[in-house]
Amino acid sequence: MKTVAVLGGGPAGALAAERLARAGVKTMVFDEKLAWEKPCGGGLTYKAYREYPFLIDNSTPKKLIRRTSISAPKAGETVMTLDNPLVIYSRFDLNRTLLERAGNAGAGIEKTRVMGLERGASGWRIRTQSGIAEADFCIVATGARNPLREVGTEWSTRDTMTALGYFVAGERDQIDLQFLEGLEGYIWVFPRAGHLSVGICGKGQSAQVLRVRLERYLDERGIAWKGSAFYGHVLPSLQTAGWKNNRVAGERWLAVGDAAGLVDPITGEGLYYAMRSGDLAAGVLLNENARSVAEKAAAYRSAIAREFTADLAHASTLARRLFLGRFLGGPATARMVQLTRRSPRFRAAMQDLFAGTQPYLELRGRVLGNLAGMIREVLQNSFLGRTTGETPPVTS
Repeated sequence: MKTVAVLGGGPAGALAAERLARAGVKTMVFDEKLAWEKPCGGGLTYKAYREYPFLIDNSTPKKLIRRTSISAPKAGETVMTLDNPLVIYSRFDLNRTLLERAGNAGAGIEKTRVMGLERGASGWRIRTQSGIAEADFCIVATGARNPLREVGTEWSTRDTMTALGYFVAGERDQIDLQFLEGLEGYIWVFPRAGHLSVGICGKGQSAQVLRVRLERYLDERGIAWKGSAFYGHVLPSLQTAGWKNNRVAGERWLAVGDAAGLVDPITGEGLYYAMRSGDLAAGVLLNENARSVAEKAAAYRSAIAREFTADLAHASTLARRLFLGRFLGGPATARMVQLTRRSPRFRAAMQDLFAGTQPYLELRGRVLGNLAGMIREVLQNSFLGRTTGETPPVTS
């Protein structure tokens, strides 16, 4: 393997390119934007910066957020102080930082659009707006709207969620999350350096309906959004069948990040999975034990399955029940807020979910195994008028 072409310069592609270039592989990144904004919050979990400490130890503008508010209809609000803060970047700043690291490691970076791929005798001919490039292997990091239909995951509209929002002038020191009745999704308010990212993500409702619901929420809370920049994006949110048939590797190509469908179906979070899959893809290409093309594809499938695809596939079976189902005789989202407010055991599970360290495969067993204790804590704290947080709830 002499040359690797990385098609896309987002977090997945940039981290893959950095690792390959540092190992001495001739690496070229092709991306028509290089660094861009997205409506998504840009938050990195403890799991992400534990794995990649440079994400917190750098001079790029960022905010460390330790407080989050969670609200649901018929349950009001509870505020939780996070044991491990979320690190929140502007997506533009995060992308630029990762690309600079790749460039400093020796990767070539070209601002151009990839128009198509053609198979050669032992590699690829990559057609871009600026000409033809050749590579032995491709890492496909083109995002959710992958125009290269012969590589990367395949999904239907049912395997996506819509995310849209505004960048609003303002400062605050906590994240707000709001569940809505009848929505498989949620509203967020994320404080970034210099502005707020406010948005909504969900499945089963049109972008127009989601936008109306978001704007109503912002008006009700006095968040001045009119005149702010608006952004929209489609995110992968694979259903169970989509995970079973997910196409992430093939002959001389590996897909990473959104192009591989690697997004949490519950939260819509994809940054950790993007960077980690880019790292794993680079590791497979550098692994001399996997010598053949078929061995490298198989090794990559095994690596991402071992680390997170089984857990994400399980999350796809939980998402609808979590947002739209019922638990203990009431809406599951309301019970989540109430248990977080009154039960230290449930609150500890929520801490781990926010940190990214609680596997979905083990969540049901953890909750059910502690359910009797959680209910006892709720009853005791309700009788005594106590909450497990530092601020009183806002009742609806």
